[in-house]
Amino acid sequence: MRCPVPEASDIRQVEITGSGIRLGQLLKFADLIEIGSEAKEVIADGSVRVNGDVELRRGRQLERGDVVTLGSGPSAESVRLI
Repeated sequence: MRCPVPEASDIRQVEITGSGIRLGQLLKFADLIEIGSEAKEVIADGSVRVNGDVELRRGRQLERGDVVTLGSGPSAESVRLI
């Protein structure tokens, strides 16, 4: 299911080194989850979107410019990779 990407002012910037990072790693690196094992759970239940699309692959390779959102509604948190 596709959802609109949040407004730019609501997106926190997260700088990555190298060419990219896997989704599960990013969730922990960006402090969207407390412990790495949570990544599997939040991804499996459809709580994570990449560029507005629900993503179910923890190993999804992300690149600069991608927007990752955890949750929905007012409590959702979004980060943009730079």
